[in-house]
Amino acid sequence: MDLTSYAVLRVFVAAIQALPLSACESAARALAWLAGDVLRLRGRLVESNLRIAFPAASDAQRRRIARRMWRHLFLMVAEIAHTPRKIHRTTWRSWCTLTGEEAVVRRVLDHRPVVLISGHFGNFELGGYLLGLLGFPTHTVARPIDNPFVDRFVNRFRGKTGQHILPKQGSQADVERLMQRGGALTLLGDQAALHRGCWVDFFGKPASNHKAISLFTLSFSAPTLVIGVRRTGGPLEYQIATRAVVDPLEAGFAYPTTPLLTQWFTHELEAIIREAPEQYWWVHNRWKGVPPQRRSSKPAAPHTAVGATDDSVPHA
Repeated sequence: MDLTSYAVLRVFVAAIQALPLSACESAARALAWLAGDVLRLRGRLVESNLRIAFPAASDAQRRRIARRMWRHLFLMVAEIAHTPRKIHRTTWRSWCTLTGEEAVVRRVLDHRPVVLISGHFGNFELGGYLLGLLGFPTHTVARPIDNPFVDRFVNRFRGKTGQHILPKQGSQADVERLMQRGGALTLLGDQAALHRGCWVDFFGKPASNHKAISLFTLSFSAPTLVIGVRRTGGPLEYQIATRAVVDPLEAGFAYPTTPLLTQWFTHELEAIIREAPEQYWWVHNRWKGVPPQRRSSKPAAPHTAVGATDDSVPHA
């Protein structure tokens, strides 16, 4: 079954690659109408998420955001299939623009470790791909796909330009070695960690975040950047922008604790999403769980130190 599923995927990817991007864009628009308006895939979750994030928006405005989100997601799949053929060292300027790249280059070339935080926004896969293409290898923690053939196929794409994948389970020692030798770690900062996490405000509602992200920054005094990969036009046209930077070794560092630092990068991700809400994954159940202090029936489970269990490491 795994091999059959992999073969179907490869045929599907080959079919996408055989189409021009303009055709992929038209197909994405049609599929968005089918998924969002007709089939109502994850409709309740998407509607609930948008009501939380934009309570003042009308129903028509939220439906429009949802439809455009589906278009973006379907088009993103096609873009990933086309990326290895379209984006090279000599062509990337035709597709992507960089904003605030000086901060990224300066930090990555330093001898110190660096943490790059993004979210389920825009084409975050393209961000890691392009950084590797420009000669800045990164490491990303990711949960292996259940199908081993598909997992190897996806990781070959991610590693094509130097984006190295670390497994979510059992990667604590690898991450520590990476940080000690001054490597670059990229993480998604908007994944729910439930009762193990650090609860902060996200669009006005408590959301759980993995504590490991902030602990990597604070434990290794690593400069930390929040980056967004935002669609600016047609297929594969993106702006990769550095939203904000903090450095624990700079004077006046205002986020010396896990809650403060987690709230900082969560706030920055929220600001990025507000600029183009149709490019966020509202199908993602971000507000999962209940803050421990709001539970009345059972005491909170004892917290295990970050890094002691595999669940403590967020994945991208």
